[in-house]
Amino acid sequence: MPILSVGRTNKAAGITLIEMMVVVAIIALLAGISFPAISAGIDSVRLRSATDSLSGFLNAAATRAERREEPVELIISARDNTLSAFSTEPGYSRELKMPDGVIIEGVLPKQEEEEGPRRVLLMPGGGVPGIGIQVANRHGSRRVVRLDPMTGFPRIEALVSQ
Repeated sequence: MPILSVGRTNKAAGITLIEMMVVVAIIALLAGISFPAISAGIDSVRLRSATDSLSGFLNAAATRAERREEPVELIISARDNTLSAFSTEPGYSRELKMPDGVIIEGVLPKQEEEEGPRRVLLMPGGGVPGIGIQVANRHGSRRVVRLDPMTGFPRIEALVSQ
């Protein structure tokens, strides 16, 4: 006589299609909710990196003018989203392109009827011009990298969005 086990059923173990669809829907919902925060975080890191690169670029140009005793021309193009540096030394030119998602909004102080790129000349032995370059990202965060006319070093200021 066969022994019967009580409470056992002959059912295949596994998950149903409905259970799988519920799990996938929950994962999609979590991903959709977290995407804007992750995107904003990445844009914030790009803005920070861009301002650090911009600060280093301006510092290198000012240092070159002082140490090599040669004038350095900075060309700031908001339209092309680039900075360029040229010197009287043959073959010396540097260019900095802003990363995707970061734009150059303008050069401070603003000048009347400013068309095209802004040109700034750094002279050896002369004072450093008190300019600032305002950059922003897609989420409205703004920063200004200013050349301090007293020290000649750039400093970064975070602007509060209105």
